Amino acid sequence: MSRVGKSPIPIPAGVSVLVQNGDVKVKGPNGILEFALPGGILVHVEDSVLTVKRVDDSRDCRAKHGLVRALVNNMVCGVVKAFEKKLEIQGVGYQASVAAGKLTLNVGFANPVVLTVPDGIKCSLADPTHLTITGIDKHAVGQFAADVRSARPPEPYKGKGIRYSGEYVRRKAGKAFGAK
Repeated sequence: MSRVGKSPIPIPAGVSVLVQNGDVKVKGPNGILEFALPGGILVHVEDSVLTVKRVDDSRDCRAKHGLVRALVNNMVCGVVKAFEKKLEIQGVGYQASVAAGKLTLNVGFANPVVLTVPDGIKCSLADPTHLTITGIDKHAVGQFAADVRSARPPEPYKGKGIRYSGEYVRRKAGKAFGAK
């Protein structure tokens, strides 16, 4: 049996979980999240504890058991405390700005890269080179952070680009000229 799937999920005070018609709806102080359960997986709520069970031991059900439990746990955690990703922009003249639901990145191209911030996601700048992405949906936060990073990933020679906070970029040596 899945070690992740069989562990129960405690439901904190102020969070309500509703399971009906194969859907899980989690409501908390930060918002509401919904998830459609795949076939073969059942969710039970008893005494502020949520458990995920599978109908049988088929390969498909075993594969989805731990996944569904992790996704529902992320929903419960997200409506209590929002998830966040921090990004750093490194390079001379590289910077970002946020205005009217648009994130504008000036990262060394001829034209700025403009990304639309998805619903439920908030972008804030501590300074023009430090970006914080927050939201209650862990998947949406991580995907938008990956989209921002992919606009100019860090390059290995000078380290310029957009990286996650604390990310290590392995550096390469440049061309070496040898005398003959």
